[in-house]
Amino acid sequence: MEISTERQAAKSSRALTAAAHAAFVPIGIVTVLLGPLLPALSARWSLDYAQAGSLFTAQYLTSTLGVAASGFLVSRWGFRFAINAGLFAMGLGVGVLPWAGHILGVACIACYGVGMGLAVPAANLLVAEVNPTRRSAALNLVNFSWSVGAVACPFLVAAANPGHHTTFLLEAIACGFLLVIAGIVALPSWVVEPARGAGSDGLSAGAAMRSNRGALLLLAALFFIYVGVENAFGGWTASYAKSLPGIPSAWAVMTPSFFYFALLFGRWAAPLVLRRVGELAVARWGLLLACAGMATLIFSHKIAGVAASAAVAGLGLAAVYPITISLLSHEFGAAATRVGSIMFTMANLGGASLPWLVGFFSTRFTDLRVGLAVPLAAALVMLGLYWTRWRSTPVAAT
Repeated sequence: MEISTERQAAKSSRALTAAAHAAFVPIGIVTVLLGPLLPALSARWSLDYAQAGSLFTAQYLTSTLGVAASGFLVSRWGFRFAINAGLFAMGLGVGVLPWAGHILGVACIACYGVGMGLAVPAANLLVAEVNPTRRSAALNLVNFSWSVGAVACPFLVAAANPGHHTTFLLEAIACGFLLVIAGIVALPSWVVEPARGAGSDGLSAGAAMRSNRGALLLLAALFFIYVGVENAFGGWTASYAKSLPGIPSAWAVMTPSFFYFALLFGRWAAPLVLRRVGELAVARWGLLLACAGMATLIFSHKIAGVAASAAVAGLGLAAVYPITISLLSHEFGAAATRVGSIMFTMANLGGASLPWLVGFFSTRFTDLRVGLAVPLAAALVMLGLYWTRWRSTPVAAT
């Protein structure tokens, strides 16, 4: 009976992990969609750098509302309900966006931002819960699927632009969300996700936060900075390339793909590296590499330099976020779902703030390179934080 129960749990774990992978591909597309669309939206709605940066704020500030609701929905109705609710909101926002003017367009971006807040933390924490013996590896792989969508997005937008097929592309993405929802709903009855209680879990989360305040504050800072850095750098790469003389528009739109492809490759390779190298060493050396790539980008004036710098930065950042989520699960154990609501809220506040700061400083100094110094400075801060708190790699299976 015990063996049968273990096999059943393993089958459920594989099915739920596969569902998270399926959800993360379209989530990856929509998470980075604003970057490749930004030059076209700025022209269509007559936006300057600061106004364009506020679109990222709309996406990530409203995403914090989704994060706040995500923990409640998971506790009441389970991980799959929260994921499906988020996927539906994302599909709705993307589906209406091509028909929208400026005000309604901001509302659409806010709508799929809420969906991101609902689905992303629920899916990440679900994968961490059902893979307790290999959290870092499983989280790197599910974020690899996110990177597949993120890499594809700029190419899809670039392919759709010449024939004015962007509307068709966005509607196809919305239909993709509906298909994933249908697949998750159709999972067989033997797929059982980890039970989440609303009462005792909340008490344990409060006790865990009080007893481990140092890790709580540090992780909150890391979540805030990381998502802000990734979205500020990846979101503005296309606009930076477009501002350089001699770079064709199609190439400019595709430049974020070099960044996201490097994230993709790095997250594929990370489980192999983590078998031999500790989590903290991977994160620290990765952040050093990312800082080098960001610094190089600021001084790049040709498409080759922009592409190479973006790729180096993406490779360096690849494993940092999954490792940070793994540390959250390690530090807070069973309370990680509730504590995770705070962390993913901080992450979305970072995503709302840093890309906007890039636009603000770029407008203030009429130079996008000044704005791109913001994610570089933030990555240096993150490197310092990773070097100060944990003196040795926590015991966490990879």
